[in-house]
Amino acid sequence: MKEEQLQIIENQVFAKEENIKEEKPLKVKAAARDSAKDVRETKDEKTKDAREEKDDSIIGALKLVAPGTSLREGLDSVLRAKTGGLIVIGDSEEIMRLVEGGFHLNTEYTPPNLYELAKMDGAIVLSKDAKRILYANAQLIPDSSSPSRETGIRHRTAERMAKLTDALVIAISQRRGVITLYRGANRYSLQDIGVLLSKANQAVQTLEKYKRVLDKALVNLTALEFEDLVTVHDVVLVVQRGEMVLRIVRELNNYISELGTEGRLIIMQVEELVTNIQDDLTHVVRDYLESGNKKAEDVLQTIANWSADDLLELSNFSRVLGWGSSASVLDESIHPRGYRILQRIPRLPAPVIDNLVHSFDSFQSLLKASIEELDEVEGIGEVRAKNIRNGLRRLQDQVMLERYM
Repeated sequence: MKEEQLQIIENQVFAKEENIKEEKPLKVKAAARDSAKDVRETKDEKTKDAREEKDDSIIGALKLVAPGTSLREGLDSVLRAKTGGLIVIGDSEEIMRLVEGGFHLNTEYTPPNLYELAKMDGAIVLSKDAKRILYANAQLIPDSSSPSRETGIRHRTAERMAKLTDALVIAISQRRGVITLYRGANRYSLQDIGVLLSKANQAVQTLEKYKRVLDKALVNLTALEFEDLVTVHDVVLVVQRGEMVLRIVRELNNYISELGTEGRLIIMQVEELVTNIQDDLTHVVRDYLESGNKKAEDVLQTIANWSADDLLELSNFSRVLGWGSSASVLDESIHPRGYRILQRIPRLPAPVIDNLVHSFDSFQSLLKASIEELDEVEGIGEVRAKNIRNGLRRLQDQVMLERYM
């Protein structure tokens, strides 16, 4: 967890808020800069699928060997015995072409069986679901011309097998006492449970801090929406802080996957903290997205692919929302459509919310609408119209109180 980097980002963000009105006009022309940003955004979108596959492969592997699983129990037994081991998980034709010799067992996997078979020098081949032991004391013969950063024979073989077959290959170091996972081009060394729990708890504390900052920004944005005083700066600030929270959550998911059954309390804390954050950000983007050709989900995915440096620049957020990235755009007034606030009214279906947004020019028009005008919208009767009016008033009173608490 890169807590230090997140802290630096937060400090720089707060510093930028204080000095945002003192910034000098940019020397580079806005049109040229927008063009360069669009090129980078397109590049990010092209690499999105590759990044998602990489994350999925690591998380999937961590879940397979998480504490509490049968496979992890066997690996820990081998680790404590200091015998070392090389284990390939997968039985595809591509994998089996690189397996030579050994004993063909095809027997049920159990932790004691894995422990006993690891006493032999060769590799162990498990089925794709890791429920059967196919071969023991086998020799792996991956292409020696495949590049490898490892120095030990066991780890070098594991890395090459993973690259050539995309299988999960596990190397257990006899001397260092470390379990290393290889999958594709990815390499990950399992950490001690105590160290992981300490890092996860620190990450949860950081998440709580950032969540409080995000909640405050959302309350302020809601109050400004009722007052019709929203600027581009207010919106991009919420989206920026929301993305910071989601990045911490993504980091915590890696810890949770590796902790397995030991991470139950962490899971409960995270679920309680991040409830509805993704939905809130999606509705914020829907409220203020200028371009009609983009979807809120695509915009948030683009932001998720940004680097930490890109996340610091508020102009990047205004650009991706379709408001441009000039120095003065952050002070421009904008008006919400009302998706996010209407979502907070109980028993108001999504189709009815869409009809309300499309029937009124802006949220202020909806806020000032009479019961008769609301009743004319498709899907809204007199009872529901009264509930909407009363619900908006309650929300306005509530948010004004929260704003100054």
